[in-house]
Amino acid sequence: MSTILIIDDDDQLRISFERLLTEEGYGVRTAPSGEIGLRVFGEESLDLVILDMRLPGMNGMEVFKTIHRREPKLPVIIMTAYGTTDTAIEATKLGAFDYILKPFDIPEMLNVIRQALDAGRFMRSPVAMNAVPEAMPREAIVGRSRPMQEVYKAIGRVSPTDATVLIRGESGTGKELAARAVYQHSLRADKPFLVINCVAIPENLLESELFGYEKGAFTGATHRRIGKIEQAGGVTVFLDEIGDMSPGIQAKILRLLQEKSIERLGGRETIPVDVRIIAATNRDLEAGLEQGRFRADLYYRLKVVTIHLPALRDRAEDIPSLVNYFLARFSHEIGMTNPGISEEALTRLRRYPWPGNIRELANTVHKALIFNRGAPVSPEDISQVFEAKDLDRGGELEGSGERVRQWVRGMLTSQKGDHLFDSCVDAFSTIVLGEALNLTGGNRSRTARLLGLSRPTLHSKIEKYGLKFETSVRSS
Repeated sequence: MSTILIIDDDDQLRISFERLLTEEGYGVRTAPSGEIGLRVFGEESLDLVILDMRLPGMNGMEVFKTIHRREPKLPVIIMTAYGTTDTAIEATKLGAFDYILKPFDIPEMLNVIRQALDAGRFMRSPVAMNAVPEAMPREAIVGRSRPMQEVYKAIGRVSPTDATVLIRGESGTGKELAARAVYQHSLRADKPFLVINCVAIPENLLESELFGYEKGAFTGATHRRIGKIEQAGGVTVFLDEIGDMSPGIQAKILRLLQEKSIERLGGRETIPVDVRIIAATNRDLEAGLEQGRFRADLYYRLKVVTIHLPALRDRAEDIPSLVNYFLARFSHEIGMTNPGISEEALTRLRRYPWPGNIRELANTVHKALIFNRGAPVSPEDISQVFEAKDLDRGGELEGSGERVRQWVRGMLTSQKGDHLFDSCVDAFSTIVLGEALNLTGGNRSRTARLLGLSRPTLHSKIEKYGLKFETSVRSS
């Protein structure tokens, strides 16, 4: 569960906000002044601070500077009235994640909170490379095959430079993990890491999200807004699914790479920025060039250094290591002893082509682990998962109720403990969430609507169960 600290002297707002965020599944701490807020900050482990600019005694800017100096990777959202917008903009330039005007729109605020928590997790969660499966790091790039050794070498060589990096690979190969590894081993690792998904953000909002806008730039632009690229000198920006950018935004990214400067939407001022770009795509950019969908000059600017993540079928010798890693990780998360896997089951997994790559392998191991009875994962367990996939594609999953009951009986007879019920619920929750995310291609907004959950609640559950999905584009 993510923990959020709210620092605001408005008692009514603070109480209402605490109730709202608690209902959304967050842990909440509150403080009526900057001094008390800093005391809580010093005593507790926090994932996000929401800070009002106008406070009695120590003002919001002083509080922000103190927090940012002590823990620069802790995201801070500024709340401000119109009269203090300039101060909020100054804080944003110094590294605050974003600012929201009072009175704020609740869905907008919840969306910014989700983005800030994602950003904080990306910055502070280390990505292990060439990890030993048994060590079970929370997030890791696993594999010792020749193609993966080339990936590790490329990350090691490019990380300490300021070169633009283009990460290519099919959906599910781990492009975001590779981008975070580059960032965490770079000279900018103590500066913000901002993730912009070029597919998840509507095209008409992406430009203002990246570059900001001036007051009056369009209907509803009642104040100046600083874009993500202008925030905090030294920032690393990860542009995911860059192959789907519109031509207009491609031109602005090209200018950014060429001149290290931007213009806000509706503005004429040229603003120098200190930024490193890491981009990723699963698209065929060369086909995009031929079809006129992707700019040739941007293509050559992006591929200063290209890291190719191999498809799983091209590194099949890594499947045993990956399977052992996922078994260790998911067993720990479910709260059961790692049962291991039989050699026959591993052989079955090696022979499968894995069109969904590592993401599909992880889901398969997770489901097989959940529905076996504590014995080593067998070929029958793997077959059951594969048959379920085929049945899901062809019609209703006949007999699923009996299989579920068999699994529950196995859990009841083989395990003991005060948390057995919770373990069963968590196991099924993981399956439901995983299937919903697969169905929506990893799009969290669509997944939340499908399940009837708020986005923060969905985010907290994804975080709780350790689910990992890259947003993908599905052809119609």
